[in-house]
Amino acid sequence: MTILALDHVQMAIPAGGEDSARAFYVGVLGFTEQPKPERLVAGGGAWFVAGSVHVHVGVDPDFHPARKGHPGLLVSGLDDLRGRCVAAGCRVVDDDRLPGYRRFYVDDPFGNRIECLEPDAR
Repeated sequence: MTILALDHVQMAIPAGGEDSARAFYVGVLGFTEQPKPERLVAGGGAWFVAGSVHVHVGVDPDFHPARKGHPGLLVSGLDDLRGRCVAAGCRVVDDDRLPGYRRFYVDDPFGNRIECLEPDAR
């Protein structure tokens, strides 16, 4: 057995949160929405893709935001992304504790933590 890659990350959202998820993942982070397979549409949620990165958001009737566990998005143009997050009113927390990287954490509209990081070229 060999693990080949991470296929996707699943993030929980509350019922009815799909439009807010679209506004954040597409409008702020720059993902594209990917159609869900017809058999999965009835369960709600949405799928997003950016390059080889896939994020699925799924409705959890007992939703609680992920405050510690989180996806880490390796990006280019970290400062531009941070500016887009701030302009959208997102909570952004800078963090300089990881040697070799510049990074910040941003909350999605539901309070789920997302790490955005870029190798430090300085």
